[in-house]
Amino acid sequence: MSAKTIIAVRPEPGLSSTLELGEELGLPIQGFALSAAEPVAWQIPDVRQMQALLVGSANAFRHGGSKLSELTHLPVHAVGQATAEVARDAGFKVALSGEGGLQHVLDTLAVPPIHYLRLAGEERISLTPPEGVTITEKVVYRMHEIAMSDEQAKLMTVPAIVLLYSASSAQHFAKECDRLGIDKSRISLAALGPRILAAAGSGWADTRAAPRPRDAELLAMAQDMWQ
Repeated sequence: MSAKTIIAVRPEPGLSSTLELGEELGLPIQGFALSAAEPVAWQIPDVRQMQALLVGSANAFRHGGSKLSELTHLPVHAVGQATAEVARDAGFKVALSGEGGLQHVLDTLAVPPIHYLRLAGEERISLTPPEGVTITEKVVYRMHEIAMSDEQAKLMTVPAIVLLYSASSAQHFAKECDRLGIDKSRISLAALGPRILAAAGSGWADTRAAPRPRDAELLAMAQDMWQ
């Protein structure tokens, strides 16, 4: 049995979900948030020519505020099941729930012609709409960074496998390791995708990306790394 520990670095409520799933798998998993979502002031555009909402994070519904009530007539095209569930809880009808990222949703699920209103975070992936698809974007939330505490840094004094869920969190985690003098060569990274690993930079013991951006697959990969 490996002496490594697995550490999930992501904001709530996803953190608690990951820890629960990891414990079900029998993994020595801990975690903490290095970021948190907060609302951003925004204005609803003219939606008369828009056919649907395009949403890549449940945070859009958690932090979009009271203006969301004016958009419930638009069906939601969600990045995945978790986002779709929060959309339904917020009073929206979900027409499509994809997998593999928003670009995959556009490429495989959207039926042109369609004009989307995309509700997004300040940090978001650039999309390439297929022919006949147009997108109006509105930023409705942002992630603010949280400093790593000395207590959290102590978790890195033994070989660790750190789970990363976004490019911004990967970059922030790397900076915090440098700030606190943490030896990155003792830390392995497991990320939801290659773009996230790239944001973390170099100097790590090992870096691997999940085959698909799903928490279950990320944890399965981390389990292999741990064993």
